[in-house]
Amino acid sequence: MRTDAAQLQKPAGGTESFNEAAECLRILAHPVRLRMVQMLLHGRYSVGQLAEDAGIPDNVASEHLRLMQRCGFFTSEKQGRRVFYQIAEPHLQDLMNCVESRFLS
Repeated sequence: MRTDAAQLQKPAGGTESFNEAAECLRILAHPVRLRMVQMLLHGRYSVGQLAEDAGIPDNVASEHLRLMQRCGFFTSEKQGRRVFYQIAEPHLQDLMNCVESRFLS
């Protein structure tokens, strides 16, 4: 049986969707941000805790977190003077599983 391009079903998605995906993947593609995702997949952490783990100042950690929150990866909650982050995007677990199995095994 002959298959031509007219019979093939194209996968979903368009340029605009892939532009958004590429931007969010670009934001994730940083060692400190990947570590923050890894930690937050295991619990809720404050900016200070994440900064200490990464060995960076709190204000730098806040900027990393803000970028990832803009992509919808995290939510934040202020308690007194501390801001706590947690995962909002469940698909991050799948991405981290891929990274960990490829690079941390």
